[in-house]
Amino acid sequence: MADAKLGQWLFLLACAVTLLKAAGVPVEITYVHSAIAKGAVCLDGSPPAYHHDKGFGSGINNWLVHIEGGGWCNNVTTCLGRKNTRLGSSKQMLKAIAFSGILSNRKMFNPDFYNWNRIKVRYCDGASFTGDVAAVNPATGLYFRGARIFRAVIEDLLAKGMGNAQNAILSGCSAGGLTSILHCDNFHALLPVRTNVKCVSDAGYFINVKDVSGAQHIEEFFSQVVETHGSARNLPPSCTSKLRPGLCFFPQYMASQIRTRIFFVNAAYDSWQIKNILAPGVADPHGTWHECKLDIKNCSPTQLKAMQDFRVQFLSVIGGMTGCPLKGMFIDSCYAHCQTETQETWLMADSPVLNKTTIAQAVGDWFYGRTPFQKIDCPYPCNPSCHNRVFDPNQHLLEQ
Repeated sequence: MADAKLGQWLFLLACAVTLLKAAGVPVEITYVHSAIAKGAVCLDGSPPAYHHDKGFGSGINNWLVHIEGGGWCNNVTTCLGRKNTRLGSSKQMLKAIAFSGILSNRKMFNPDFYNWNRIKVRYCDGASFTGDVAAVNPATGLYFRGARIFRAVIEDLLAKGMGNAQNAILSGCSAGGLTSILHCDNFHALLPVRTNVKCVSDAGYFINVKDVSGAQHIEEFFSQVVETHGSARNLPPSCTSKLRPGLCFFPQYMASQIRTRIFFVNAAYDSWQIKNILAPGVADPHGTWHECKLDIKNCSPTQLKAMQDFRVQFLSVIGGMTGCPLKGMFIDSCYAHCQTETQETWLMADSPVLNKTTIAQAVGDWFYGRTPFQKIDCPYPCNPSCHNRVFDPNQHLLEQ
């Protein structure tokens, strides 16, 4: 009995040490002060910022630019709510953050990209880097300049060595994952012609579906984001020439037209989309979905049916690209959101797998042309390797 307990403690200790190593060394913040003269500023007028862990060895001329996530603000009130937080001001951002997952500098945790220049671009504009309104209302002091920020940050990185890049990736998580979709071709165009450029979107494929009350909540919300931030001119013309600009904020209406190679990592039961698109608070006034959104194991048969229907709709819009050689995808059946930034889901012994392949291996194989990867998981709860999210009931659910 004592030996068994000792074995358990040693196993837990080994796991703790592994996770500690995976966390990595904190990476200091860099402020792009030169962006202020270009009007490329956060919601509060402060300069944009990023964290850069420099490449080394064979990866010194390879660059991975990863965009932070954090939702959106759809009107003056919600943008004012972000203005004095890290999502609206570089003054409120941590001065150093630890890199893990796709940003890790350890070969055992990130074998294909560990020695690249790895950058995390902080998100402080509230519209996935698409906004550009010249005027600033003196009453609010809000700047809607996300598109200018994107260009200013990329230009700063080009001047610091990315202009000599052999390989480059634009990636991102959540709202940052949407940025990597919307700006994929723009990013490619800013890089030298000789550079091998690809994009990776993690949890950025937000879909336009009705919520559980039958309302088009997310369609209205995204339309308000685009209107508030003046985003229309910075969305793909191939889409805005045919559809309302608000619809072109959804990948399903424009992703098929992306010319640059792109890889989609997404959970078919994306936890953010279930909480905020399928069952937002406004569609569930009595809170019948509250426990289900915290933990998928708490969902009733009726709620699971609604989630299975959501998966079908998600696959119907993203599945149309499975035959396109420019696109890669890893669509698992987990209740999760953002799986490339977290070491446990990017690459560990028990990370989620499809076809016996981790996300890290799938993205690496796809990027280097070792093996094409377009896999869609079977329905929940078929995949035992999933790390299904369980949310703290005391934490505020981001219900927009």
